[in-house]
Amino acid sequence: MSTTRKIRYFIFLKEVFLMATTCFGGPQVHLTVFIKRFVNHRRYLTEPELMELQALCQLLPGPTSTQTLTAIGFRLGGATLSYLTLLIWIFPSFIIMTLAAFGVAYLDSEVVISTTRFIKPMGVAFVFYAAYAIGRKVIDSKLSVALFILAAIMAYFFRSPYVTPIWILLGGVATSFNYKKEERLAKSPVKIQWANFILWAGFFVFIAALGAYTKLLPIRLFENFYRNGSVAFGGGHILKPLLYNEFVEFKHYLTRDEYLSGIAIAELVPGPTFSIAGFIGTLSMRSYGIQGELLGSVLCTIGIFLPGTFLIFFVIRFWDQLKKYRGIRASLAGINAASTGLTLAAGISLFEPMLVDPYNVMTAVLTFMLLITERIPSYLIILSGLLLGISFTYF
Repeated sequence: MSTTRKIRYFIFLKEVFLMATTCFGGPQVHLTVFIKRFVNHRRYLTEPELMELQALCQLLPGPTSTQTLTAIGFRLGGATLSYLTLLIWIFPSFIIMTLAAFGVAYLDSEVVISTTRFIKPMGVAFVFYAAYAIGRKVIDSKLSVALFILAAIMAYFFRSPYVTPIWILLGGVATSFNYKKEERLAKSPVKIQWANFILWAGFFVFIAALGAYTKLLPIRLFENFYRNGSVAFGGGHILKPLLYNEFVEFKHYLTRDEYLSGIAIAELVPGPTFSIAGFIGTLSMRSYGIQGELLGSVLCTIGIFLPGTFLIFFVIRFWDQLKKYRGIRASLAGINAASTGLTLAAGISLFEPMLVDPYNVMTAVLTFMLLITERIPSYLIILSGLLLGISFTYF
């Protein structure tokens, strides 16, 4: 490998680490940061190329921003750089959420909830800002406006995890009929390498069978999170209710207050929102002592990120061949428009319970206004919310 290429890869990984420690708000918010750093600043790829990757990852289950970032790493330096990208991206949030779980386990959870009271409305403001910022780029026709509105309405009234993939697919199909507007490109037969798909499916069956046979909690936790990572379309906002139903309502591994604390802390933590897996894994293994808690955090974090990684590695290898078809390229506009509508609906759903508290409303509105100005870094906004919560709690 040439020295120039090594330096380029080092700079890219440095950018990934900076985002992993300062990038708040979930996949759509992360996308705005990717555009600033990788398109406008570093010029690693064009904005249409980045939007293509984002749309592709929206079709797959798993952590959207993580898959997008992993795909960028794959484009720049192949599998090795991609794996390094994944590890650097998830490591800071994994550490923070694990330490937070220790704090919740051994400290007063009410204090944790109180000190993070302003973080959740700030997180909602980040979601609204993402819908606003991305919508300005992708909603540029009557059809895209219609898809945006319909997706938002349907996702708001039918709050099922299956609404996300259905409307993303419908959006893609709706705009695919406009394929005649796309440039003709020389096509070649699509050669699909099935190895990563077989690895994902085979591992799914193997870990489920192993968990059922051994009945060991660490194995079953790994299987639980691998399964959730394989069916969670739409990012962390879709994943959180799925995990709540399974680990609080059904299995009682966490109390409701503990889980709410985890949600509040996850809004504070930069990087992938799927990092809440480390928090749940730690508390689920508390009866096994500190070593067991650490094991639970590691297994659950690997379990939630692994299936999405397998799937993006499977698809990215033949995506360049597939997108030469005009219908596929035309479908991306509908996918992005529907995704923006789904983001707006997620923000509204998260904001509704907060409307009874004027502090929440003022916090969300002020945060949104600050984000639109783009003059204050997001991490400073979040830090100010944390300091404000501490002040309200103790003073």
